[in-house]
Amino acid sequence: MKQYLDLLRKVYTEGEEKSDRTGTGTKSIFGYQMRFPLKDGFPLMTTKKVPLRLVAEELLWFLSGDTNEQILADKKVKIWAEWATAEQTARFGREAGDLGPVYGYLWRSFGGHYPEHDGVDQIANLVKSLRHNPDSRRHLVTGWDPRVADQVALPPCHTLFQFYVCNNKLSCQLYQRSADIFLGVPFNIASYALLTHMLAHVLDYDVGDFVHTFGDAHLYSNHYAQAEEQLQRSPEELPTIKLNPDLKDIFAFTWDDIELTGYNPQAHIKAPVSV
Repeated sequence: MKQYLDLLRKVYTEGEEKSDRTGTGTKSIFGYQMRFPLKDGFPLMTTKKVPLRLVAEELLWFLSGDTNEQILADKKVKIWAEWATAEQTARFGREAGDLGPVYGYLWRSFGGHYPEHDGVDQIANLVKSLRHNPDSRRHLVTGWDPRVADQVALPPCHTLFQFYVCNNKLSCQLYQRSADIFLGVPFNIASYALLTHMLAHVLDYDVGDFVHTFGDAHLYSNHYAQAEEQLQRSPEELPTIKLNPDLKDIFAFTWDDIELTGYNPQAHIKAPVSV
């Protein structure tokens, strides 16, 4: 994961100090890109422990089209808890836990009238397109809808992704408008790498590259010490991932269908979330 450590080091040493929505303060750069050849191993952080189960459960929740945080809470996944409180959701006239038109809704019902699922199912369309027209340049999913961006506490940070098929290999590029380098980005890398593996699996492709492109890449000021600690560590060998060979439906995966092997990370580094 040298690619990630290079980004972390660059933001920490060269980033400009900027204010931000949370009031925490950041060091920030604008415009950056990383590439991960997925044949070299699954890009899960080894210089600190990243729990793949949490990453996977969030991704599966997105793919389901659901936007109620209680689904994650029931699985002891707290990634969205800070934005699902009654105080946060009441701002938009919703009950606690109802996050509104966030990722799952935008992926599975873009342009719909929330909470009705009457919009465009971008994921179903993507699977169909990749299967029947692999050379298309329109394998796109967008997570940014300006009509609803102000109707949620946290509008999507990873806003656009595109797939590319060449020599029977499936690659993915993500554009992320806003990136919390220390806490969020390791999850984002793993999530989109996993999605690429899952799609390649159900469509009988090999995996190619995951390309991660950033707008505002920032390190929160209360993560500086943690960044210093992580930058002193050396990466370990990447793990590998195996998927249930019997599954051929992108919407049928569960955590039990995903197996991670050879993951030997260094100790977790705790850091606060800025809300």
